[in-house]
Amino acid sequence: MKLKSLTNSLEENNNNYQKNTPEKTSWKIENSEQLYRIHGWGEPYFSINAAGHITVSPLGDRGPVLDLFELVESIKKRNIGLPLLIRFSDILADRIERLNSCFAKAIARYKYPNIYRGVYPIKCNQHRHLVEALVKYGKPYQFGLEAGSKPELAIALATLKPTLNPQKDNSENLLICNGYKDKEYIETALLATKLGHKPVIIIEQLKELYLTIKISNQLGIKPILGIRAKLNTKGSGHWGNSTGERAKFGLTIPQILEVVKQLKQIEMLETLQLLHFHIGSQISSIKIIKDAIREAAQIYGELVKLGAAMKYLDVGGGLGVDYDGSKTNFYASKNYDMQNYANDIVAEVKEACEERKIEAPVLISESGRAIAAHHSVLIFDILGTNEPPNEIPAKLTEKEHLIIENLRETYDLIKEENYQESYHDAIQFKQEALSLFGFGYLSIQERAIAEQLYWACCQKILEISQHQEYVPDDLEDLEKIMASIYYVNLSVFQSAPDSWAIDQLFPIMPIHRLDEEPTKRGILADLTCDSDGKVDKFIDLLDVKDVLELHSVNQREEDKQPYYLGMFLVGAYQEIMGNLHNLFGDTNVVNIKINPKGYDLESIVKGDTITEVLSYVQYDAEDLLETIRIYTEKALQENQITIEESQKLLQNYEQSLKSYTYLVNQE
Repeated sequence: MKLKSLTNSLEENNNNYQKNTPEKTSWKIENSEQLYRIHGWGEPYFSINAAGHITVSPLGDRGPVLDLFELVESIKKRNIGLPLLIRFSDILADRIERLNSCFAKAIARYKYPNIYRGVYPIKCNQHRHLVEALVKYGKPYQFGLEAGSKPELAIALATLKPTLNPQKDNSENLLICNGYKDKEYIETALLATKLGHKPVIIIEQLKELYLTIKISNQLGIKPILGIRAKLNTKGSGHWGNSTGERAKFGLTIPQILEVVKQLKQIEMLETLQLLHFHIGSQISSIKIIKDAIREAAQIYGELVKLGAAMKYLDVGGGLGVDYDGSKTNFYASKNYDMQNYANDIVAEVKEACEERKIEAPVLISESGRAIAAHHSVLIFDILGTNEPPNEIPAKLTEKEHLIIENLRETYDLIKEENYQESYHDAIQFKQEALSLFGFGYLSIQERAIAEQLYWACCQKILEISQHQEYVPDDLEDLEKIMASIYYVNLSVFQSAPDSWAIDQLFPIMPIHRLDEEPTKRGILADLTCDSDGKVDKFIDLLDVKDVLELHSVNQREEDKQPYYLGMFLVGAYQEIMGNLHNLFGDTNVVNIKINPKGYDLESIVKGDTITEVLSYVQYDAEDLLETIRIYTEKALQENQITIEESQKLLQNYEQSLKSYTYLVNQE
């Protein structure tokens, strides 16, 4: 874990950023770059321009640059509301190219005598536009797919183009078949070989071996088999406990030897060609990767020694994403880059094969997160804020209750020399006020004044503490206590479920106004009625922040200007794992493709309507509308509603059923 920060990241980076009365002109975009750590997690795709807007470079350090704020405004003019997921398919192309380039450089550097073949694990994000784009962009690299279920196998078989004559085409798009397998799964995979596909059936349980052999004999089709090994090496972070000897999937060493024995007895040992392992997602430490590769390479060598016709070594997933930009072994980061990853895999496998004097295998990786995460950005707007009161209330009477006088005096005497002591005094006086109110010695108006004075004291103390090099432990939570609540047009459960379920950190920041100093500190509360529907952990240099630096938002409707935040690196798992808490459905999605003149909106996928999400829970919209019509007719007969009111109710009800499940900003 990273060292605990005793002050906010702004002061850690530069104590001069915070001023008692800051001027807008003193804040530069470089300050925002440092504050939100965009260079750490965003390069080479995201940056900030001179206008204070986030920019997107879908081709990395090559090609055009898009202004994200202007893009969102343009999309909104097409009557596509927020929240909005924007996918940049060119980033997928760039990620595939970088991954293959890293392995190509590693193979050349270490003179590795074989090749690399990547596959994309469909489970990471199964949406059609993404999978089809990956297959398209991966074609020059013979990039394959990995399926972990029958539905994913169906996607893979229809999306990957079969190779009827692999010798002539000199191509090999692998299809790795993982997950639980029944008769239908295995039959489909084997029969797909007749189309020109190259499925590799991974044996993860012994019963799958017996079933595959039986079906293979019935169909007269020899399979290509792989085995998934349970390594002793364990991953790290949230998925660390899913690996090792008690992992959900895979075979132990005795079970692997049983597979070899069974295949040898029926003269099918030549079908065993691949060794696979998986040590978890988001591996933050390169040491764990090296240890796993070293162990797997030894198992691979032993299988060759036992007579298996080994050809492939699949190192699984785990290639991490630096969500917080710290480049450490913190769970939301990684202490290596893509080139380090490729170098260590190639070097370890080559050394093990040379020691045993065996042929080096084709190297396979199943990098899903590292390919898909960067290409999606979730944009949402702020609906309103709730800030703790900090104004000094006027006196109700000339002579106030003693407890209120004490709070006023505490506020007046707060200074840098006594701010810690004053904090405890304010807490004590507030508690006494609540006790007095409970016994009837303080009116509700007096209680309100006491609470306002307490919050004013806290605000004054917080402002002093933010300029100190060291903040006492008992004041450490004050910033969180005083944080504003920013209400966002979003469902965390639908669009960022990992944030709620496993405390995953995603970079979140405004996409505009970055040439202005963010003077507020806040947490984000979503639209759901669940108390867990919030984001109150944010990336930081040294640890995890409890608050996010944000700009003030005008609450008056007539003066209200949109304030947009972006949640970045959400392309892996979030879309597909979202749920319908409070019946907030899928968001609007726009797929962007770069062209010589700028960009094309390749496709627009409208988010769920209320009718659609109601159908998921077995409600029929027409039936509901008819029921409301009957109710209004009865109310009309009883003179409880006018004809005009009934028609307006029915129109609103019907229109709502056709509407987006999120709130519509009536600008």
